[in-house]
Amino acid sequence: MAGHGVRGRSGGRPTLEEVAARAGVGRGTVSRVINGSPRVSDATRAAVEAAVAELGYVPNTAARALAANRTDAIALVVPEPETRFFAEPYFSDMLRGVGAELAETEMQLLLIFAGSDRERRRLAQYLAAHRVDGVLLVSVHADDPLPDLLSQLEIPAVISGPRSAAETLPSVDSDNYGGGRSAVEHLLSRGRTRIAHITGRLDVYGAQRRVDGYRDALRDAGHPVDEGLIALGDFTEEGGHRAMRELLARTPTLDAVFAGSDVMAAGARQALREAGRRIPQDVALVGYDDSAIARHMDPPLTSVRQPIEEMGRRMLDLLLTEIADRRPAVSRGLERRQVVLATELVGRTSS
Repeated sequence: MAGHGVRGRSGGRPTLEEVAARAGVGRGTVSRVINGSPRVSDATRAAVEAAVAELGYVPNTAARALAANRTDAIALVVPEPETRFFAEPYFSDMLRGVGAELAETEMQLLLIFAGSDRERRRLAQYLAAHRVDGVLLVSVHADDPLPDLLSQLEIPAVISGPRSAAETLPSVDSDNYGGGRSAVEHLLSRGRTRIAHITGRLDVYGAQRRVDGYRDALRDAGHPVDEGLIALGDFTEEGGHRAMRELLARTPTLDAVFAGSDVMAAGARQALREAGRRIPQDVALVGYDDSAIARHMDPPLTSVRQPIEEMGRRMLDLLLTEIADRRPAVSRGLERRQVVLATELVGRTSS
């Protein structure tokens, strides 16, 4: 029988990770049990408490003292204009997932827009005052200063998708590369050979990965990549409309389009109709997100589904783990926590 004299595998005091391994749960779950969170089932709580007793785990008193200074609030920060937030289903789906997960806690959610320099300065002052326990950062661009600011302030943070392959902050994303590949492979299977792509903003790493998937799917199928069939978009309906017109002007014989979002696909559809092109007879169309827009479009839009609500839930769960840990990433050896969720192509009559 194990007693309080038991030492962890490291030879020192038992760690949170060792308790989690003994109980067969995640470290975040152990933290919630120790901190008295109601977000744990009775069976899980019993397993964790048994592991704590067997290993003789003693919570770090300094960390428990820090817990007393918590605000019981987290911020969902969107570095975009409010107009884009309310126009794109991606953001509302993300908020729904975060809200559903947060409803099981005692914490409050603050929605903060930081689309302008003035809003960013105000946000920086607010965060510097440590008025929230952690931050969920959605729609991050490569040059966004907010992630680095959060690291400097040692505020726990999780972002929705890495800024690059070398991301250091915890992140939750969908498989953008695989999603881009599946869209093109689907169009190829339909006999389409001149497949265009309307990208999202390329300072967003996820948009870059969708382009990579597009290119590799063509190459692997033995088709050369025609850069003239790639048009820059910006995730807006207007951007999709503009890019589609550019593509038609450059390559009138194109027979398929993969748009990097459903919203851009809606703009592309309008441009195709204005040009007298039938969907899918003349031009097949595939979007990305599988939002309500895809289901209600005429014709219904084939789209790559990314589990946005699940991404929101996973982001919050990861952030709660970061908050429970309370140590900056540098001091814990930069444990990379990069979650990537699978995508799925949903076929409809647009392709």
